[in-house]
Amino acid sequence: MLELTGLRRHYGDVIALDGLSFVARPGRLLGFLGPNGAGKTTAMRSIFGLVEPDAGTVTWEGRPLDAGLRRTFGYMPEQRGLYPKMKCVDQLTYFARTHGVAPTVARRSAEEWLDRLGLSDRAGDAVENLSHGNQQRVQLAAALVHQPQLLVLDEPFSGLDPLGVASMEEVLRAEAANGRTIIFSSHQLDLVEALCDDIVIVHRGREVLAGTLDELRAASEHRHVVVTFAGDAPDWQPPSGEPVEVRRRNDTARALVHASVHVEELLASARAAAPVRGFSWEPPSLSELFLEAVNGEVDPHEVGL
Repeated sequence: MLELTGLRRHYGDVIALDGLSFVARPGRLLGFLGPNGAGKTTAMRSIFGLVEPDAGTVTWEGRPLDAGLRRTFGYMPEQRGLYPKMKCVDQLTYFARTHGVAPTVARRSAEEWLDRLGLSDRAGDAVENLSHGNQQRVQLAAALVHQPQLLVLDEPFSGLDPLGVASMEEVLRAEAANGRTIIFSSHQLDLVEALCDDIVIVHRGREVLAGTLDELRAASEHRHVVVTFAGDAPDWQPPSGEPVEVRRRNDTARALVHASVHVEELLASARAAAPVRGFSWEPPSLSELFLEAVNGEVDPHEVGL
């Protein structure tokens, strides 16, 4: 188990981390979310000693981190951390060796990961000659080649096509099933919602929401209502006691309303506005939870919504 407790980090007048705390557990995928500048990368780098917090602790199984423990972890940075002119298999072998893996075992592991990620035929190619997506796969292999206990990935799905996304999802699910502790950040919240067991949302260096996705959705003060009308969606306003934004498109109206609104009253008001063909009442999506958690202070386009 990885535990971050009370992490603080300032860069001059800029507060990157402001008492951040959260726990990542073995065998689970944790989605580490937040708008740009929220402190995610600083927190990840603090795990690996690349950033020294001004205050707070990072522990693994209750032990303070040292160089020996960190060698058992795997890190995939957002910015490419590969040697562009080095052959893929040699590069992975080298990275495994830096984590203390014996030469023959390192080579075998490098070849196995290239095969697993569909890159066996590119083993002898320099990284710079690969597509962006294949470079991303090699970067993932570099984080996994030494069989880490903890895997930390910063925007691992960035720039991947649907096949690349599916391949990486499959690998991450398998590694979590094998007992690894996995943390990854992403602005692609639909992927996080489909993949993660646990969610931590940070804003301005602080945790603002944490728990399993089901827990967070159930605990939300809002519900997502979708009404499909028989014709074009009318100028309908849900009886929520407060003005809400209703998004209309063709025959469908969508809105977030307070959870205290009675479903029967809501449906009756929609039917009074126009004939209704479909109606749903659900907890908010992860995207909506995210915007709710940061109090609407973030441009939805900034986080890919």
